[in-house]
Amino acid sequence: MEDSLSLHALPTWFAVLPDTDAAAAVATRALAHAAQGLRHPSGRPWLVGRWAPSSMVMGECRGTRIAVLGEHSVTAEAARRAAAAAEGTSLSALDRISATWTGSFHLVASSGGRVRVQGGVVGMRRVFFTSPTLPAAGRVSLASDRADVLAELVGAELDERRLALELLTLGVPHPLSGSPMWKGVHAQPGGHYLTLDCDGRAEETRWWSPPDPHLPLAEGAGHFREALTAAVATRTRGRDLVTADLGGLDSTAVCCAAARGDAKVAAYTAAIHDELGDDVYWARRTTEALGTIEHHIVPASDLAMTFDGIDTLDDLLDTPSILTVDRNRRMHIIALAAARGSRLHLTGLGGDELLAGAPARLHALMGTHPLTALRDLRGYTAKYQWSRWRVLRQLLDRRSYRAWLGRVARDLDAPPAPADEPLLDWSAPPRMPGWATPEAVEAVRELLRAHLPEAEPRGRGHGEHREMAAMDGISQWTRHIGQMAAPLGITVAAPYYDDRVIEAALAIRPQERITPWRYKPLIVEAMRGIVPEASRTRGTKANATFEEEAGLRRHRARLLALCEESRLARLGLVDVEVLREWCRRALSAETESYLLHATVACEVWLRSREMTPSRETTPSRTRPLTERER
Repeated sequence: MEDSLSLHALPTWFAVLPDTDAAAAVATRALAHAAQGLRHPSGRPWLVGRWAPSSMVMGECRGTRIAVLGEHSVTAEAARRAAAAAEGTSLSALDRISATWTGSFHLVASSGGRVRVQGGVVGMRRVFFTSPTLPAAGRVSLASDRADVLAELVGAELDERRLALELLTLGVPHPLSGSPMWKGVHAQPGGHYLTLDCDGRAEETRWWSPPDPHLPLAEGAGHFREALTAAVATRTRGRDLVTADLGGLDSTAVCCAAARGDAKVAAYTAAIHDELGDDVYWARRTTEALGTIEHHIVPASDLAMTFDGIDTLDDLLDTPSILTVDRNRRMHIIALAAARGSRLHLTGLGGDELLAGAPARLHALMGTHPLTALRDLRGYTAKYQWSRWRVLRQLLDRRSYRAWLGRVARDLDAPPAPADEPLLDWSAPPRMPGWATPEAVEAVRELLRAHLPEAEPRGRGHGEHREMAAMDGISQWTRHIGQMAAPLGITVAAPYYDDRVIEAALAIRPQERITPWRYKPLIVEAMRGIVPEASRTRGTKANATFEEEAGLRRHRARLLALCEESRLARLGLVDVEVLREWCRRALSAETESYLLHATVACEVWLRSREMTPSRETTPSRTRPLTERER
């Protein structure tokens, strides 16, 4: 393991080991790079890695041990009570207990030779596990919060077919989205927990499903306000300083909720070059009305354009991320926050999917509230200038999600769907880019078809599926931002992705939460008395289209540099001459340049995995293992 990349360089990670002697060899490898470790009641290594001591709490009762890691307010006494409740129940009691905890966390439990590993309901707190068939793992499964950690512990090989899937424009469809890049390493679905048995097997169990959307907006907004403010307070409690994004309505709500606590709040607003971008105007209205927030406006000229630095990035991400193209732009404010002394930065990411919702909910609404559905359908059609014929065709399409995914596999090399395609299908159909080789296209087609038998929608019906799938995807991007920020010693917190916050929003009647006639009515109603009236009812949203188009022109040489000695070309996944010609073209940010994002992400990711760390990173907040722990 001397040449390990992630285990040497990562400031935070953990691995979970089964309670068996067969895991001794892989435990030794993990412990060689760990700064902390906990043991099973049997005395064998259980939970090892690197984490901030303040992020972890453990409770124990007789033969059961519980560990909670992340952004939470679980106390040692609460963890002990959870361990007591789970004692003798095969850990099933934790379904009910963990459903009352706020924050974003991993839950790991050990009892009677069985281990439970649980993340969140979307992609912020992920759980990965290995196949017991891998010889280097001792023929047992182990788990981690990072796929690359497992790959290095067990010597897993790169799965080139899975990497080819990442080339898809518009993202990888469920159930393959977010799956690892290595053979024998798997991802646990959101809302499930993993059980590691002492005989080496891993079993997934569903513990969460979306709530029944039955609450009226007036009542549901109160529950949502309580959930969101509790999520923010969980992060700010006990801190002297927190920083926050202050841009759109979603981040404004989070920032104002933070300002109600005792911590000093320093907010950052990014200006953009587009004169119609009004984030700065609304942020000033907010801070002037509150009078307690330290406000920093970052000039547009200080922020990187899209594609900046893509040929020199070295972030260690465990999957490719399309955020790579905007990495330097997004990380600028987080770096400023870290320099200000913040150890926690709040973001409004996640609000769009949760608060604006999916018009595809109209499928179900047609059957329950047809008049409301027809009214909203007219509104969406006019707002987005959809073709009435395409709207009708999608609404009348009753084919299953499995059938939709089969069409995606069939049409991988077809032209992209029109930019004005209605948003009423299971999802926008992804396509392979024009520079993908025939071999890459066929590999992706085979992979998608292989998963058709198990392909079920992420939620009940088109709308719930689109919302949950979108939260899965974008929460993974947010998780990548956290991985980029970790070396700076700062945590990036996204309260909208907390389980309790998601539940509170999805419990509201969709015809009241999602409408073309009002901008995000849930957050507007929920934030009465928290967000100043001067900005609570804002109905605009800025975008960075100019930054994309200008970035493409300014950084074209960096794009072309990635074509030189392309790693994707070496693997036979892209035709580098076609890609190079595309990079030389003038491209529209709305309809063309986004096609490059996934390919750039894969190329940069492959290059970053080749780099050798210059030194082992051990954060000052960790401590070395004691002799007893070793």
